[in-house]
Amino acid sequence: MKRSIEWPTLILTLCVYVAYAFSAFVVLPVSLALGLLIMVSAGVLHSSLTHEVLHGHPFNSAFVNALLVFPALIIFIPYLRFKDTHLEHHRDERLTDPYDDPETNFMDPQVWDQLPKWRQSLHLLNNTLLGRMFLGPVLSQIAFMRADIRLILAGDRRVALGWLLHVPSLIVAYVMVVMVADVPMWLWVLAAYLSMAILKIRTYLEHRVHDHPRGRSVVVEDRGLLSFLFLNNNFHSVHHAHPSVPWYALPRLFASKRDRFLTMNDGYHFGCYGEVIRKFAINRKDPVAHPNWSQKSVD
Repeated sequence: MKRSIEWPTLILTLCVYVAYAFSAFVVLPVSLALGLLIMVSAGVLHSSLTHEVLHGHPFNSAFVNALLVFPALIIFIPYLRFKDTHLEHHRDERLTDPYDDPETNFMDPQVWDQLPKWRQSLHLLNNTLLGRMFLGPVLSQIAFMRADIRLILAGDRRVALGWLLHVPSLIVAYVMVVMVADVPMWLWVLAAYLSMAILKIRTYLEHRVHDHPRGRSVVVEDRGLLSFLFLNNNFHSVHHAHPSVPWYALPRLFASKRDRFLTMNDGYHFGCYGEVIRKFAINRKDPVAHPNWSQKSVD
């Protein structure tokens, strides 16, 4: 049974905002590098907390939950758009679908074949971990905004509302960080971009092509700093099987049924993020074109 208030999530959210403010007002004037590091870490945690919020934590009220992560520390994605696309992504039978999974990096092979060579080269680089970290945020942002612009022009009011509601979040963040704390605008934007780059470590291999939906989500059995910044979403197969379970309960749930979860996802498992970085920093894990798409289309 869900408790009325999930205190670990609430307390952590408050700590993240305090840490970001402390960095902007106190640390940055003394040390640019340390201040930026704290801002980036707070941005990653804020994104992870936003993920918790859209899944119904820490309160029973969706409206109050949304207010808890206002304003956004990563400024690029409107909360409502993140919520809608991510919940759409949780339709596990469509994971990795080039059209129906909003978070996939796989393409329809026919679309891939028609891309100019320079764009293919960018996407191939994006399929290495380092490429995904430093090129991925801008590629995904362009694709995301182009798709949303098309939806808005086609009359989708929900998408338009998502972007409209993002405006006050940007204004409040800009006033507090750039105007009040006197953080240079380039540093504010850079901190948000680097936060997205760190998040790409998590999303890089969360899903693979597999015949069965439950075999598509990974478990990275890591309990270190990155696991904390990602709020245990490295136990991603567990999260997809139990999306209402809060972040602090995921490791315990996995440990209690470890063999079952690893059987369920057909052994899609890494021991830690160090292993992931060593294997895929400069190597591609997947092709860009969905390897089973022609077969799936026929089915």
